[in-house]
Amino acid sequence: MIEKINGIELNYKVTGNGEPLVLIHGHPFDHTMWYPQVIAFSDSYKVITPDLRGYGQSSLPKSAKTTFEDYATDVLQLMDFLEVESFHLAGLSMGGQIIMEIFRQAPGRIKSLIFADTFAGPDTHEAKQARNEGADRLEKEGMDAYADEAIYKMIRPEHVTSMPEVSMHVIKMMKATSPLAAATAMRARSERINYLKEVLPEINIPTLVMVGREDEFTPVAKAEELKENLKNCKLVIIEDAGHMPNLEHPEEFNKVVLDFLNSINLHSGLN
Repeated sequence: MIEKINGIELNYKVTGNGEPLVLIHGHPFDHTMWYPQVIAFSDSYKVITPDLRGYGQSSLPKSAKTTFEDYATDVLQLMDFLEVESFHLAGLSMGGQIIMEIFRQAPGRIKSLIFADTFAGPDTHEAKQARNEGADRLEKEGMDAYADEAIYKMIRPEHVTSMPEVSMHVIKMMKATSPLAAATAMRARSERINYLKEVLPEINIPTLVMVGREDEFTPVAKAEELKENLKNCKLVIIEDAGHMPNLEHPEEFNKVVLDFLNSINLHSGLN
């Protein structure tokens, strides 16, 4: 479905019935990143998977500059359109940082938070520079060369050949992404606030942190940092996985998430 939301054309999919569960994809992907989760979760939950602005079939605004906060506002306005007042919320990598921003903007609407392969601190000066240089490169060269290089960090290098369907899906998503959209997100992301200091201390709902043991982009230490700064948090490390454990080991990933959500429902007396 595509709707005009917050001045852009926002593509999203709603699957299943039950309590709403919103899944926010990472960079440079789209909502299909979550296909194993949609299948597993939609038996019990109403799973909402948007394409972030510029990604997949969602558009960028024609003129206005996109800030990192805009990605979160888009999602919240989509929830308003869908008449979803409160929801569980999950995000991977950049998506994990976007759900921190969604919580900052609307803390009372979030039932639980699931952080996958992400980190909360701001970019260093060097990291900002690298993101902006990377954005320039994508606009100049396109996505193909980037995708062919990045696949070996998105999933474990061994999985590029041992999990060909996963590898092909990840590469396809990256190469289908608009270079302008990817560059826009990288520049916006480099200017995000310090969620570690400004948002995590305010989070008082159940949280789950997951990370692939072999993740090079967001190593286990970053997941441990999240856990140390969250009040009500469980940390799970997925063995034999890189940056995308949801695709590398979906059955284990899905079980951890469902167990977490079910424990919240049991504690609150919900079926």
